[in-house]
Amino acid sequence: MDLKKLQNGSDIRGIALGAGATLTNEAAQLLAAAFVQWLEGKGVKAPTVAVGMDSRLSGPALKSACATGLTGMGANVIDCGMASTPAMFMTTVTAGFMANGAIMVTASHMPSDRNGLKFFTKDGGLEKADIADLISIAETGMRDVATPGTVTEKDFMSVYAAMLADKITDATGEARPFAGLKIIVDAGNGAGGFYVDKVLKPLGADTAGSQFLEPDGAFPNHIPNPEDPAAMQSIVDAVVRTGADFGVIFDTDVDRAGAVDAGGVVLNRNRLIAVISAILIGAHPGTTIVTDSVTSSGLADFIQGLGGKHHRFKRGYKNVINESIRLNSEGTDSQLAIETSGHAALKENYFLDDGAYLVTRILIEMAKLKKQGKTIADLIADLAEPAEGEEFRLTITAEDFASYGRAMLGELEAYVKEKSGFHIAPDNHEGIRVSFDKADGDGWFIVRLSLHDPVIPVNVESDSAGGVRVITQKLYDFLKKFDRLDLSSMEKYLEQ
Repeated sequence: MDLKKLQNGSDIRGIALGAGATLTNEAAQLLAAAFVQWLEGKGVKAPTVAVGMDSRLSGPALKSACATGLTGMGANVIDCGMASTPAMFMTTVTAGFMANGAIMVTASHMPSDRNGLKFFTKDGGLEKADIADLISIAETGMRDVATPGTVTEKDFMSVYAAMLADKITDATGEARPFAGLKIIVDAGNGAGGFYVDKVLKPLGADTAGSQFLEPDGAFPNHIPNPEDPAAMQSIVDAVVRTGADFGVIFDTDVDRAGAVDAGGVVLNRNRLIAVISAILIGAHPGTTIVTDSVTSSGLADFIQGLGGKHHRFKRGYKNVINESIRLNSEGTDSQLAIETSGHAALKENYFLDDGAYLVTRILIEMAKLKKQGKTIADLIADLAEPAEGEEFRLTITAEDFASYGRAMLGELEAYVKEKSGFHIAPDNHEGIRVSFDKADGDGWFIVRLSLHDPVIPVNVESDSAGGVRVITQKLYDFLKKFDRLDLSSMEKYLEQ
């Protein structure tokens, strides 16, 4: 059993079902036991650790294995049952619980046979280096403990939901601020169904038409992923069919969310970032919004037009969160770190990427706008959106893909510096972002190297019809000399 192969950045991920399972019960037990020793190394003796899971079929067995590993090392366990990832962090900072650590059994939006583990303390999620330390500890095996810990079942999700509901009533000054509003939820058979019965209904919302609320780890209806086109179409159709004022879709473990406005207008990626940015800049004038590297030029103009500052950074939700935290530590107010995938972390909420909190913040604003005869759409009326956009994922076939990719990026940078009409973005922190004037495609591309995979992701946007093709052709003319780069997706697009 090679535990190192289970590390996926700051998470543990693996196949949890079938003959080829890599994330076994034994592996989960060892890693949970190692977490106790890791906590003890931080000065926490006989820790209390909360454990929860999403709806995956392998969840109960892995959660039980984690509890066995924890209690075997003398830790006391709070079994939270079905939970969201953000809620598990909240067990470490909520009165009456105050766990020393927490483990969430989830693989987010991955296929149903996958699962994983996320680890938390009151300081947030463990980082990549911390997970490597856990694995090193786990590889040494479990030590003997004279007195094993205990397991206590507690319903934390009701506590967590009540916190969200209280925030809404406090912010709006009303006991039933959603009365007269039809708000529906698509939980994708993940862990997000609680939001209907424990938050929306008690506050007066009409939730009829909500769908796939029952946890089912086979995910029989669609992948619980706001980025998946079929999943988004499902909630769009439901909003249109029911005449809802607003629709919400969560991913499996509720750390991400997407939304749909009245009439089926999708609010994700740039639009979702614009909505929450408008809300937070209104409350904190001049704040800096940190996003990943593929946000549009129109979004940057929108944020700046509101009086905020836009700070593009690297893709990866931990990257944008850590960058926002860094800015705050250096004296620059940054209220929001958000990735186009839907991961959104607010300074006011422990910089926790929490889909339910994000939705709560938006719905508070929706209730306030309703009194003024306005809707969420009015918040982003000035957002200029690109006319076109494409993403290409170019596979590197070279054995040392990282070196090959870095060399290609180095040559590309030298090339664009000498090429007329190519303008390198001054504020880019990842790969190479190049913009073009109206005559040369009226848009931009960004080329970067994937952190873990032999892939060069390429994003292209244009503010003019046909502009993406013009820009893609310019980039292709450079890339075609690299024989270890699979350009078939780009070639297929250009041939259309």
